[in-house]
Amino acid sequence: MRDRELVVLDVVAGTVMETQSGLQMTRPRIYGALAGPRRGRIGAIIIHPTSNFMDHYLMEPFAEAGIGLLGLNTRYVGNDSVLIMERAIQDLGAGMKFMRERFESVFLIGYSGGAALTSFYQAEAEHLTIKDTPAGDPIAIKPEDLPPADGIALMGGHLGRSRLLRDWLDASVTDERDPLSRDPSLDIYDPANTPPFSRDFVQRVCAAQQARSDRITAWVKQRLAYLRALPNGPRDEAMIVYRTYADPRFVDLSIDPNDRSPGGNRGNDPREMNYGVSSLGRYSSLTSWLSQWSMESRADGPTNIARTSVPVLHLEFTADGSVFPSAIREWSEAIRSNGRANREEFHRIEKATHYLKGQPELIARVTDLCVGWARSLRPTA
Repeated sequence: MRDRELVVLDVVAGTVMETQSGLQMTRPRIYGALAGPRRGRIGAIIIHPTSNFMDHYLMEPFAEAGIGLLGLNTRYVGNDSVLIMERAIQDLGAGMKFMRERFESVFLIGYSGGAALTSFYQAEAEHLTIKDTPAGDPIAIKPEDLPPADGIALMGGHLGRSRLLRDWLDASVTDERDPLSRDPSLDIYDPANTPPFSRDFVQRVCAAQQARSDRITAWVKQRLAYLRALPNGPRDEAMIVYRTYADPRFVDLSIDPNDRSPGGNRGNDPREMNYGVSSLGRYSSLTSWLSQWSMESRADGPTNIARTSVPVLHLEFTADGSVFPSAIREWSEAIRSNGRANREEFHRIEKATHYLKGQPELIARVTDLCVGWARSLRPTA
């Protein structure tokens, strides 16, 4: 089944040079693909801050099950260097307005990095708090811009881009200007540091990762203040963050154990990815760093989902190479907070990898669970 409707939605203009396309700056738009029924009882949106979900593997199974699924992209698709999370939820709001006109009930699918985005969106849709970005730039969002969803389905959900990058930062970097600088005593890829790692080594690495994240954020804020204090100075600037794929759990399977294989979720050689030219958070603007990668980001998944009230379907992929049991527990605790344990429906998808590549039977199981759960949702009044 490949019959899909191309969805083109106008969105609020963002920052200057948010895109290199003059047409996009003149009339900002986002794009999606709607599979399955065009109107009806149940619709859903699957979205990610930067990945292209217009051909997500759930599109056809959902369509065959009678659910209209909109694979929606934000304006930052394929390029997170200038991503502002506060703007991304406005893009999702445009998609929700579109789906609300066509379906009685609409839920959000928070897959991978979309988990924190959808949680952030729903939290603000239920109680709007945002007036600016972490860089202090005003952003005008009205309650009607963010129609609330009727539920959220989380699967392979990262806790948020800020914590994901912190946990992936190479703790051994000693000079942010030198991609080869390293302290061997903190290098998880150094031959002298072989798994299973000692508890002391892991604690030192984690502390150094946090310290590195904090140092970068402090520099970003200082640099931004300096630039904006200059007469006619620039409002933003580009930056590079080297070596961002060094979570100890990629190589030591005894830490936060599940059914995963070593290497993370992007191949068997995490060290090569760590030093590669294209990896998580490699290129960024100062303002984007604060909004998505710094620990001052407002788009933390568990923090936001604890602010929501809608039902949550929570699926754990037990062979996920980048979403570990500790994250699953944190999501569940946040969902069940404030005495609302009954709003979480939880299932473990045994042996499921992050992308469910080559696992059609597990894709079918995920679809069945989503469809059964969605039929119980009540449309928001």
